[in-house]
Amino acid sequence: QVKLVESGGELVQAGDSLRLSCAAFELAFSSYNLGWFRQAPGKEREFVAAIRWSGSTTYYADSVKGRFTISRDDAKNTVYLQMSSLKREDTAVYYCAARVRTTAWDYGSRSSYRYWGQGTQVTVSS
Repeated sequence: QVKLVESGGELVQAGDSLRLSCAAFELAFSSYNLGWFRQAPGKEREFVAAIRWSGSTTYYADSVKGRFTISRDDAKNTVYLQMSSLKREDTAVYYCAARVRTTAWDYGSRSSYRYWGQGTQVTVSS
């Protein structure tokens, strides 16, 4: 059974850095495109970052560009989200997601991903 498990979320101060991890189980990890989404209270789940199966291309939401970095370690079946210069508005539950590689991939759309983790809470206080 495929499982994605996020970790690393915690309470931090504005301006701090934090790294989230997402470990995948029972997944041909190196063949999957991966994404991070987040959902703040009362808001829709939104795209944060994505990385292609090859690791060659990454994508970011405008709100996090220059502050967040997505990366993957296929040897560990893990995708990371390095977050820096955190702001209060980054407070949310962060989810990782996966879908098998395809030629056409709408990386910013929730419906493009088949597998989802349970989420990890990031809270940024000022």
